[in-house]
Amino acid sequence: MNVADAMTPREDVVTADLPGTRSDVLEYLQEQSFSSVPVVKQTDNGLEYRGLISRETLIDQPDEDQLVMLMEEDVPTTTAGTALEEVARTMVEDGARRVPVVDGEFEGIVTVTDVIHAIASGDQETEGVVETYASENVNTSYEGAPLPVAERELSYANVPYTVALDDDGRMSGVLTEVDILEVARIVEGEEETGDNFGDQDDEWSWEGIKAVGSRYLPTRDIEIPTGPVREFMSDDIVTVSGQTAVKEAAQRMITNDIEQIPLVAGEDLVGIVRDVDLLEVLYE
Repeated sequence: MNVADAMTPREDVVTADLPGTRSDVLEYLQEQSFSSVPVVKQTDNGLEYRGLISRETLIDQPDEDQLVMLMEEDVPTTTAGTALEEVARTMVEDGARRVPVVDGEFEGIVTVTDVIHAIASGDQETEGVVETYASENVNTSYEGAPLPVAERELSYANVPYTVALDDDGRMSGVLTEVDILEVARIVEGEEETGDNFGDQDDEWSWEGIKAVGSRYLPTRDIEIPTGPVREFMSDDIVTVSGQTAVKEAAQRMITNDIEQIPLVAGEDLVGIVRDVDLLEVLYE
């Protein structure tokens, strides 16, 4: 298969136009559950690709409003005639979930999900089982942790998910960046910092006591609900065992619209299989 056989053509791609603001992109990411949005500009020579804006960037840079300042310009691109195996390698090695298809002008986009769909449907032949591609390092959070704390844990771990654990340390759900963005909202206005003293009895207090003086600061931020992870996670957990075929794991990802699947041995959590990990089966 070539990229042309799997990609989403330009007319079906949600894009952000320059100039624009973060509010437009956040709306796309929340409504469509995209990981990123291509930024384009109409020119005399056609629709010119300028960069990508990811959901991670919106969360990590809450004070920036202009799309031109938020977009990533050094994202790899591909062409429609490129072999799917080659773009899969690019996705894995560059950590690129969405690769714009550009040949003079913007032609479309090919995503990790597009490649997984090709594996799941059998259009791209594969062999092997998931234990070969699973990671033993699993990002986890306590299901009772406030959602903003879990969001920071995702950010610091640099992964788009966390497996929630209950009071007994057993897997109870999965929380993703998409779950967080679905309930996030932009807040604007003024906030009085005052003499801000942390609550020493609060087990989730990060800083203890601090005093920053009375002043007002203009704010523009993404507000995340403070409820516990269990209120926002998915508790209908899809799992695989080490001997599950790569094709079957890909089918479960597509059917359940998920990007990662916990790897279990019996009832024990022993690893995680991410969609991008399965792409390695195409070029080994």
